[in-house]
Amino acid sequence: MNNSENSDELSQDTNMQELKYGERNILEGELITFPNPRIGRRYEINISLPEFTCKCPFSGYPDFATIYIRYVPNERVVELKAIKLYINSYRDRYISHEESVNQILDDFVAACDPLEVKIKGDFFPRGNVHTTIEVEHYKAS
Repeated sequence: MNNSENSDELSQDTNMQELKYGERNILEGELITFPNPRIGRRYEINISLPEFTCKCPFSGYPDFATIYIRYVPNERVVELKAIKLYINSYRDRYISHEESVNQILDDFVAACDPLEVKIKGDFFPRGNVHTTIEVEHYKAS
């Protein structure tokens, strides 16, 4: 193999290791918010995210779930593309069902401080076990 061929192979390996734009967006993902257009009006926002994935911290097998978020906004509303990218950031994490749903709640509350929020993780059955995790937060009066 000559130097030119070595250089071409090295360049291809480097390109393969570079992140795709979607992977970069997921890594950079954060829960972005914007001002609630109807502060003072009590209304619910319901979001369904049917492509949640993470990895079992014990076996490494993938876990799949639909994440449901129901919240009553306070002064801030979460931007939908941001929540999608944030949820996608879990796909390579070794995290339990319980911890993932609780962490989503903690991050959501930190980002937008809703009046109330309920997050439900409905995990697909694996090994004849179907798990649903529900967590809630209510803003102190």
